[in-house]
Amino acid sequence: MPDKTLAKAERLNMSLYLGIDIGTSGIRTSVIDGIGAEIASASVKMPAPIRIDDRPCQDATIWWDAVSQCLQTQVTSLREVGRQFDEIAALAVDGTSGTLLLTDADLNPLTPGYMYNSANFTAEADAIAVHAPETSMARGAGFTLARLLFLQKQAGNARHALHQADWIAAKLMRCGGLSDETNVLKMGFDVHQRTWPDWFSSCGAEPNLLPAVKPVGTTFGVVDESVAKEFGLSSDVKVIAGTTDSNAAFLASGASKVGEGVTSLGTTLAIKLLSDIPVSDPSRGIYSHRIKDMWLPGGASNSGGGVLLDHFTSEQMSQMESELKPETPTGLDYYPLSRPGERFPINDPDLPPRLSPRPENDVEFFQAMLEGLSEIERIGYTALQQLGAPTLRRVFTAGGGAQNQAWTKIRTAKLGVPVDNAQSSNASAGVARIAAGLI
Repeated sequence: MPDKTLAKAERLNMSLYLGIDIGTSGIRTSVIDGIGAEIASASVKMPAPIRIDDRPCQDATIWWDAVSQCLQTQVTSLREVGRQFDEIAALAVDGTSGTLLLTDADLNPLTPGYMYNSANFTAEADAIAVHAPETSMARGAGFTLARLLFLQKQAGNARHALHQADWIAAKLMRCGGLSDETNVLKMGFDVHQRTWPDWFSSCGAEPNLLPAVKPVGTTFGVVDESVAKEFGLSSDVKVIAGTTDSNAAFLASGASKVGEGVTSLGTTLAIKLLSDIPVSDPSRGIYSHRIKDMWLPGGASNSGGGVLLDHFTSEQMSQMESELKPETPTGLDYYPLSRPGERFPINDPDLPPRLSPRPENDVEFFQAMLEGLSEIERIGYTALQQLGAPTLRRVFTAGGGAQNQAWTKIRTAKLGVPVDNAQSSNASAGVARIAAGLI
């Protein structure tokens, strides 16, 4: 390697970059160096969301408290590898797609955070449908704009409508009113024209609540001095526009070629496909995120690991894995859901779970649910290709489900392409790559 190139690589490797992933059940942070190697991580669990009028919600202060704990833990984990928190040059945050709250001007929550899977905002969706075009991702009783119209009625003196990632970034800067192009997609932002559409306020949304939107990877600002002092960060740490959790998982996976997909097998099941063109079909919950010059069409199901935990503990599933027979399908036609309602690859807020008949044998029941989840994944990728997205060539798997080898065999048979584990299973590592400018 020429001396100048080597010197540049060494300089890049000196600075550190922090990614903060806000999930459903916990917070994870990752610190990477300038060439993308993950050198330390930390995690903190959070309590499960509560339900208000049968809609999943969470006190947003839980997110900030968990982030604070995670950052304190991250300080220690960095020291263990001989690095310091004040070596971090930039950070970025990802959060669950569509989780929203309203705050006052000082970022104090005025509403709970209504989670990504809170739905049945029927009256609000009807008002939106009058004005929003058929192709808009804002249409639907489970999408973010309907959630916003509902929340406006709860807090008339609100100043900011912030997604989960937006609020954490705002808390770090002590300055709100910013979002990225991926988190605002389901609120109706036009990612092609990069603007809020003309029809937006006609449906009743308050324009003063809308965040200013920046492309993923651009600079929001810098960490507030008091925050930097609290966590031992340097005073000039940049806060970079992040993304949603499933996009961050994609970026951590190692997928880099058109036609490569990433399936996140966490509490929910989400798929993304690297494409040279955007595709969308709101009637099936399909949309394309824009990350710089890349398009990531895909969708997120309400099914996933959460429904497995409705029936079995993690320990029970680990014990049963060796007894699964992926080469011998059960023949049971399941659509595993924890409760009625689906958003992708079927967009139906009333879709009922299909988990019967239940075999007496728990292992067979477990396998049938895995087969049902795998079929949802297959239908999802097929739907993308039907819309003109590239042919699926390979799938990387992120999330806890990636560890189940029998499930991987079931999925490989269903998808008909190689299925590999992601290079990193941490969405926090993916959003750290955004902070480091590696995308």
